[in-house]
Amino acid sequence: MDSEIQLISDGDGLAVIGNSTDVEHFLASEGLLSLSKDLALQRLGPLLRAGAGVAQAGSEIAASSGRWVKLTEESAQLVKKFGLMESKMPGVSYAMVGKPGSITSWLQIAKGPGSFLTNPAILAGAAGIMAQLARQHEMSEIKSYLATIDKKVDDVLRAQKDAELAKVFGAGLDIESALTVLERTGRVDDDTWSTVQGRTHTITDALGWALGRLDALAEKVESTTKIGTLAKMAKEAESEVQGLLAVVARCFELQDALDVLRLERVLDGSPDELDGRRLVLQGDRQKRRKLISQKIEHLMARMDAAAGTANSNVLLHLPAHRAVVGAINHVGIAVDDFHRPLGIESGRHSLEATRWWDAARDPMQLKNAAAEAGRKTAIGAAGLAVVGAAGALARGVLASRAALGCEDRDEEE
Repeated sequence: MDSEIQLISDGDGLAVIGNSTDVEHFLASEGLLSLSKDLALQRLGPLLRAGAGVAQAGSEIAASSGRWVKLTEESAQLVKKFGLMESKMPGVSYAMVGKPGSITSWLQIAKGPGSFLTNPAILAGAAGIMAQLARQHEMSEIKSYLATIDKKVDDVLRAQKDAELAKVFGAGLDIESALTVLERTGRVDDDTWSTVQGRTHTITDALGWALGRLDALAEKVESTTKIGTLAKMAKEAESEVQGLLAVVARCFELQDALDVLRLERVLDGSPDELDGRRLVLQGDRQKRRKLISQKIEHLMARMDAAAGTANSNVLLHLPAHRAVVGAINHVGIAVDDFHRPLGIESGRHSLEATRWWDAARDPMQLKNAAAEAGRKTAIGAAGLAVVGAAGALARGVLASRAALGCEDRDEEE
């Protein structure tokens, strides 16, 4: 292609197509070659239809190479840098990049369609293959995530009384077998597809169960006001949430695998329907991600509120308060770990436990402690006096420590 390459993006990934040497040099110049995967352009051959330009398009496919890279913060800058323009395919943008005779200076940007892009079937096929690669990349990331956490998905599912949940294990075996067939034969035959096409409900039912459990945990935390009970519940949630997130991740992985198989079936049997199916599956995936994010955000909002309750009752409940904040921070870490393979941004920061000395100087903390002491002793005035004396003592100790030049460290235990 005389050092001219074509860029195609579908919002999830970027395809670079051209002479194999040019493609590799271009990606290497942008620091992305090691992250790229083969686009397998030979799979586009069957999409060609009789008519003008078919022979030329077919010969260009045979002579060209393509590589795909997942859109990350770095690779997204490449799309922005070359200003890809929208094609007639929804969500797909493209550009011609290069300076003939030079592979070190990619200066010329032609925003008109090249020979690949003038054929809608070829562009739709490329977008379909890119969608498959994006799902496979996400599946690999999820597998890595599941391998690093303590909770095993199958163990979590087996521990439940609902027999339907146990079927996820069998669904996973069938789907992984179908992926093996695709890898070895290059297609998904009717017999293979018949073993997995009915597994969608099994996966969506398990996903719904896990999200329902997250909702139930959020409601349970929200309805609890006693600090001791809240500490116990937060600790239990710390363990349960990670297990539920593992189930959600496994369901998402299996849905991705089914999408790969569905796209392959359409690419092989009904290529004219490929772009429509790609968009439907993309919409379904976005809805799942949004629903999952909403459920997790709801849970974390309830847990943060619980941390606020604990932080306002430090004087009489220091160990419980620290247990609540610690458990919530661990849940937050588990959520961040879960978000990472799905590419979901998380701006959450760890919570800090309020120190007893700081609480002793806070009028609201003194008031809350006095009120609770009064309820427990049935002599509110005496409770107030006791807590007030404790506050005065704390302030006196702090003043003495400051006069001696001591650090205000948290040694109140």
